[in-house]
This record gives sequence, structure tokens and C-alpha cells, in this order.
Amino acid sequence: MAEARLQVIAGGAVPQEPLATDPWQFQTACVDAFVASWRARGFSPVTIDNDIGQLERPLKALGRPAWEVTPEDIDRVVGNLALQGRKTSTRREYVQIFKGFHRFLQARKAAEIEAVLGVRLVCPIDEFNACRHVGDDSPALLPPPTPERVSEFFDFMKQRIATARKYGPAARDYAMFRTLYHAGLRSEEASLLEKPDLHFSRGPFGKLHVRFGKGAHTSGPRPR
Repeated sequence: MAEARLQVIAGGAVPQEPLATDPWQFQTACVDAFVASWRARGFSPVTIDNDIGQLERPLKALGRPAWEVTPEDIDRVVGNLALQGRKTSTRREYVQIFKGFHRFLQARKAAEIEAVLGVRLVCPIDEFNACRHVGDDSPALLPPPTPERVSEFFDFMKQRIATARKYGPAARDYAMFRTLYHAGLRSEEASLLEKPDLHFSRGPFGKLHVRFGKGAHTSGPRPR
């Protein structure tokens, strides 16, 4: 029986060329690569500029390279934001943008970071400091309206059209509230609709093209 032998094969996971050992320079290069991935996915320039600013703020507040950040660092930064009276949505943005960057490091840069800096990546965001996504910055104090209450509201809106000094604004408000109710749009999405976005002849109920939907990231109109 032939003797089994082991053979060394050169791998490509860790670059063979020297890497910059300055952690801040290396993090800057990682941020640039992260931003390049946004462009590759087709994010709009406006979205990229906004997200760059959001990423820079938590990185600066943490005060250390992302691979050295601990759960206690996240607790400190998010806790300080809460003491400053910052909204829940702002605190959630800090956590989410950093979490996305750290996930990028794990997927693309983990081998380099461990080889050059001697750090094995572990995400510092856990079940205790992750901001739970909620629909508003505070819990609802009142239950949703009953169907009868909704009917009363729209009856009032229709009566308002008949007695309004200017028909146009009153009819516009009624149409917008009806659209919000039946199509499930957000108020900003509805206010940005234009006449070409309305297609009454499509389907049994017609269609709306929501060109400025939340989180669309230039993915095009979303039919409703």
C-alpha cells in the first residue's frame, strides 16, 4: 500500500504582499472598500453620501478600530446618545450601520485582519445592545381605531369637501387619506406621487407606482 503524503499548497486567502500595519490607515481602506460595494450594488449617490456620514459618526464615537470594539464600547456609545436625548431611530442607525460594516469586515477582510493584526473578528452587537426595530420612537399609547371610527373619519372628510371654501385642497386631502388607507403607503410616499404614477386601468383596482418608497435604493417603482 502506497504511503500517504501531505503536500503544501499555496493558498490565496491571505495576501502575500505586505499590508499596512497602521490600524487607522487599514480601517480607512476598509471603509473605502465598503463604500465601493454600495456603488456596485447600485445605490444612488445621495444614499451613499448619507450612509458615509452615518458610518463616520459611530466609528469616531467608538474611538478604536472596528475589530477592537467590544460590547461595552457599543453600550457606552449608545448609552451616551440616550443620555443626550437622541431619538431611538438615531441610536438604531448608529448600531445598524456599524453592524453592516462589521459584517463586511467578516466577509471580506477577516483573513487579513487576523494575519496582520492578530485579531479574530467577533461582532460586538448582541441581543443586549441591539436596538429592536419598532415603528415609532415611543410605544403607542392608544389602540388602533375601530372600523366604525375609520368610517366616521372618512364621512367627515367627505362632508368637509362639500362645505370647504376651496374644493381642490379638501379633495386632495380626502384622496391622500384614502390612498394611505387602501394602499398602505407612508405619508411621504403618498405626497410624492404624481399623476403619471396612477394607472386606474391596470388590474381590478388599478395600480400605483411608488417611485420614492422607503429603502428602495434606486430599485425602481414598486407597484401597489
